Amino acid sequence: MDRRKVLAGLGAVAAATPARADGPPVWSSPVIDMHFHVRKTAEANIAHQQGAGITAANLLSRYDPAVPLTPQQVKPSTMFPCWFAATDVTKPDAQQIMTQAVKAGARGFGELKYPVTADGPEMRRVYDLAAELDVPVLIHFQEIGQPAAPGGYNTGIKKFGAILKAYPRTKFIGHADAFWANISVDYHEQESYPTGPIVPGGVSDKLLSDYPNLFADMSANSANNALSRDAAFTQDFLKRHQNKLHFGSDCNCEDGKGGGAAQNSASVAPRMRGKCVAQETLKLLTASTSKPVFRKLVWTNAHRLLKIPA
Repeated sequence: MDRRKVLAGLGAVAAATPARADGPPVWSSPVIDMHFHVRKTAEANIAHQQGAGITAANLLSRYDPAVPLTPQQVKPSTMFPCWFAATDVTKPDAQQIMTQAVKAGARGFGELKYPVTADGPEMRRVYDLAAELDVPVLIHFQEIGQPAAPGGYNTGIKKFGAILKAYPRTKFIGHADAFWANISVDYHEQESYPTGPIVPGGVSDKLLSDYPNLFADMSANSANNALSRDAAFTQDFLKRHQNKLHFGSDCNCEDGKGGGAAQNSASVAPRMRGKCVAQETLKLLTASTSKPVFRKLVWTNAHRLLKIPA
């Protein structure tokens, strides 16, 4: 994938691509997707976002210093106003690469998904750098292996309160199955996507309440599954954390409607196969909260955190 060409062409394609004949869904607020991985072509990026009725997106991309981005290539556009950069945190030059990415225009680090502990030396170096550069860190918390992601990544979320306390100047964004399964106090790593009513007092819920520097990314099946388990809990959860939650898709579908081989493969959770994660989560949020809170979750909060004009 030539990321320079992808990013350089995003603005032009956004302006030139017409809406689908049957029209995209219309939400009660403009929507920014905080978790959208850069695809192989600019056209593919546009197709998903237009199909899901999404206004803008924060692009997630692995940063390669050998292919530097110029200001023109990352110039904000209506649909793609910002991007996060990731690199292998276990490599000795990780801090240097991340610093270069921020200088090139990245608004944060992520998604960081590497087989390390969340409180280990590799991630601690990232937390220090994020505080120094004043950018957030998007972390994939996973304890149990899955077909598409074997092994664990940033393990040890139940001990993460110590990190939040030790790094008060660092802004953290929680994501993935271990983060979202832990909103229920009875979760003990028994499965990736638990079902049934939420038992209040879960680690993630408590961390969001106790630490002002923790935010959450409501993307992928992990967040959708958690927020679909218990309607009454979800309504209260969204209300209590309305200033700290961010909509994201992390969706594999090609058209914003659930189409394409990737979203219909065995690596996708059965409940989400053939569906667009973005649309499903936006429907869930619409049904679970008021319009003013919905706007915060899908638009205002992201702009505030990333310091970009709405």
